[in-house]
Amino acid sequence: MSEFIYLASQSPRRKQLLEQWGVRCELLLPGAEEDVESLEVAMPREAPTAYVQRVTALKLQAALNRLKQRGLPPAPVLCADTTVALGRRILGKPADAAEARRMLGDLAGQRHRVLTAVAVGKPRSRVWSALSASWVTFEPLSAAQIKRYVDSGEPMGKAGAYGIQGRAGLWVSHISGSYSGIMGLPAHETAQVLHAAGVRLV
Repeated sequence: MSEFIYLASQSPRRKQLLEQWGVRCELLLPGAEEDVESLEVAMPREAPTAYVQRVTALKLQAALNRLKQRGLPPAPVLCADTTVALGRRILGKPADAAEARRMLGDLAGQRHRVLTAVAVGKPRSRVWSALSASWVTFEPLSAAQIKRYVDSGEPMGKAGAYGIQGRAGLWVSHISGSYSGIMGLPAHETAQVLHAAGVRLV
C-alpha cells in the first residue's frame, strides 16, 4: 500500500479535496519547458466524453514522464480533467472576460453536463481510470449578474467559466451526480481508482 501520491494538477481544489479525504499528496507540476495548454486542445467534432478522457490520459503520461526525468521516488500519480458540455459543445477555460460572459450567457437557464475524468498511474505499471458525469441546471441570469461575476475574476481558469463552490453556486437550481466531481475531483470514482492502485485510504 502506498503512503502518498503525486498530484499532477495545478487546481487548489483537487489538492484540498484529497487532503480532506486523508490522502497525502505531493504536487508534480509541469516545468516551464512543457506546453501543457496544447494537451487541452479539442479535436474536430470530438465528443465531450472522449475529449475529457483523452486529455486526462495525455496529462497522466506527461506526468509519469516528468516523474522519471526528475528522478523522484516512485509513487502513484493522479491526474484529472474537467469539462463542461452544452450538448456536444465543449466549454473549456475562457480565454478572456468576453468569452467568459458568452459561456455564462449560454449556460443561463439551461441544463448542462460536467464531466470529470480521473486517472492514476504507476511507473512501469498499468493505469486505472474512471469518469464522472453530472448534470447542473442554472437559473436564468441577467447580463448584469453575469458581468458582476466575471468582474470578480472567479470564472477565469475554470471549465465553463464557473466554480460551483464559489459565487456561481447561488445560481444552481438543481444538480444530479457528484458535487465533488463538479468541483473537479469526484470522490467515489477517485476512491475506486486509488484503491485499485494500492493507495491506503482513510
